Amino acid sequence: MSASLPDEALLSGLASGDGDAAAAFVRRFQARVYGVVITIVRDPGTAEDVAQETFVRAWRHAGTYDARRGRVATWLLTIARNAAIDAARVRRVEPLDPEVVAGRLQRAGGGVVDDGVPPDDRERVRGALAELPANQRRALFLSAYLGRTAREISDIENAPLGTIKTRIRTAMLKLRDSLETRHEL
Repeated sequence: MSASLPDEALLSGLASGDGDAAAAFVRRFQARVYGVVITIVRDPGTAEDVAQETFVRAWRHAGTYDARRGRVATWLLTIARNAAIDAARVRRVEPLDPEVVAGRLQRAGGGVVDDGVPPDDRERVRGALAELPANQRRALFLSAYLGRTAREISDIENAPLGTIKTRIRTAMLKLRDSLETRHEL
């Protein structure tokens, strides 16, 4: 019966302590919540914990939900996203040096292999990356490969946020120009 109720009714039931409504609420949204979380934390164990924390937060704050500001699903997935970002930040307390990570990847498998990219293209990208100044290469690596925000990179590098944004953008433009030039040859 409660599975056919609208999202708002299930949320109200969750807030009031109705076990059936709470179970139906979790069943309705668990796959979407887990999907959002796993894309951010990239670890199944952590994703399960964060998904559970998302439903606990939803239960605690169900009374603050305002239907005028959006749908229940949007509200819940925002909670999930924020909880996942918090968990990812906690796991990233110690920054990884891009050179160390690249070295480990090369030792582990003779190089980074992406079956979707031909070997010649991988070599072109590696060469173009090697031509970048170290500070630009590091900022781009932290951003693109490790998923760090410009603010996080700013903290890691102990450099102004604007400088980090400029390094990333400049590196991307140089890579594009370098790869387009080499492709034309």
